[in-house]
Amino acid sequence: MNLWQEYLRPTNLSQAIKAFSEEAGPILPIAGGTDLLLDLEQGRHAPVHTLLDVTSIEEMNTLEVRGDELFVGAAVPVNRIVHDPLVIANALALTEACNLIAGPQVRNVATLGGNVAHALPAADGTIALLALNAQAEVASMIGARRIPFNELFLGPGKSSLKHGEELLVGFYLRLSQPGQASCFKRIMRPQGVALPIINLAVWLERKDHAISQICLAVGPGGPTPWRGTEVEKVLLGKSLDDETLNLAIEALLGQVGFRSSARRASADYRRHIVTGLFKDVLETAWKRAE
Repeated sequence: MNLWQEYLRPTNLSQAIKAFSEEAGPILPIAGGTDLLLDLEQGRHAPVHTLLDVTSIEEMNTLEVRGDELFVGAAVPVNRIVHDPLVIANALALTEACNLIAGPQVRNVATLGGNVAHALPAADGTIALLALNAQAEVASMIGARRIPFNELFLGPGKSSLKHGEELLVGFYLRLSQPGQASCFKRIMRPQGVALPIINLAVWLERKDHAISQICLAVGPGGPTPWRGTEVEKVLLGKSLDDETLNLAIEALLGQVGFRSSARRASADYRRHIVTGLFKDVLETAWKRAE
């Protein structure tokens, strides 16, 4: 049995959006396909009539500075992001996250847009983008619009993108300024290419020996990619000393909603190990911003 009936390869966004309205059956965009093809083959995804290959759309393969922002197209392979000097200079947490996605062969074809569209609350690229306060560009028949990154998610594996109507085009990130830095790290099981037990990303700005801005994201901290707003409030305006760290850890454990997973770890174990990971990531970003 064929996994799909039609395969289209548009060369621009207009053709892609037009295909949504013209195809007879269910249609899905595909780029690297490292998750989607397995889901279709193993019956974890509803049947699809048409696959829409977006890898030839220039806009979705672009990685460039636009004004005072960095744009990363949704079809850009994660291995390109790992080595791109613009990303390293302006969004180091994203570089670090992408470098931990699967193995080298998968990273050569897997895309950042696919990592996000899969809508998993602990996806490495997703957690980094959330901490970097990214905005997403989404295209449809009525045009393109930008939305806050967190609005892309409804629940585990559930994206807010309207199937067969909307296409994730790319992501906008602020350019890094003096005194600003980010960091991403994760804890995983020590066997080959493994899923993260827990991951964490921080972006912060340091002024006058204090944190003047901060964004923190933890995966999985809830049913959708989770941002530690209460932790941010504790850290804002403070220098990074032991007292501040202890207060931040207390706020983190009081707000985060870890869950148990048979494949990854129990909620109690995640609460136990998140303290060390949080301190490590925060202190690294703090030193980088010096």
